[in-house]
Amino acid sequence: MIFSKHRKFWTLVPITITLATMVGLVSYSPTLYRLFCAATGYAGTVQRGVAPVVQANGDAAAKSVTVFFDSNVGGKLPWDFHPEQRKVTVKLGQPTQVYYYAKNNSHRTIVARAVFNVTPYEVAPFFFKIQCFCFTNEKLKPGESARMPLVFYVDQQAAEDRNAKRVDQITLSYTFFEQKTLTPQEIATTRDLGTGSAETNAQLAKTAVAGFDNEAPRKQ
Repeated sequence: MIFSKHRKFWTLVPITITLATMVGLVSYSPTLYRLFCAATGYAGTVQRGVAPVVQANGDAAAKSVTVFFDSNVGGKLPWDFHPEQRKVTVKLGQPTQVYYYAKNNSHRTIVARAVFNVTPYEVAPFFFKIQCFCFTNEKLKPGESARMPLVFYVDQQAAEDRNAKRVDQITLSYTFFEQKTLTPQEIATTRDLGTGSAETNAQLAKTAVAGFDNEAPRKQ
């Protein structure tokens, strides 16, 4: 029994250290966080690539996946933050637009940064999204809110991958962390999340072709 307790303790130690390191790097520097992910493979966010939207066909066209949307805030960040819909079922290769909502419930301007992960990790290399509010500092004034567009698709090649083809449910999770070490000048020049999101949404409405980013590697 004593041996079992010690084994559990030493199992939890590296997990705790990893999570503490992740939160610290997110709060301090998005660049360091990316390097951390590259070294550990955490959250599937290892490298970035750009892929075109393609029309699925054959077995890929017939396959659908359900994407669940999750949201969290780190620490005591006084924001409401949630997806406007819990899930959506899409065909492989089908671009889909959804929205996340955020509101600053405090009486001060707050700058925060969101990170994300995609699970299960087997499908992460095939999950593409447009850059919106992730890995950049975003500002909300007291009482201000933002409706943030997210466009994504799951690559049709997932149907051909040995591991990914078995996946029919995917979870996309975002977490916002407050950035507490910024100077007043840095806060003043940070992008306004509400205005920036509205501009992104207007641009998406006018653009037939969107650029998509993927931050997980594919095995060749």
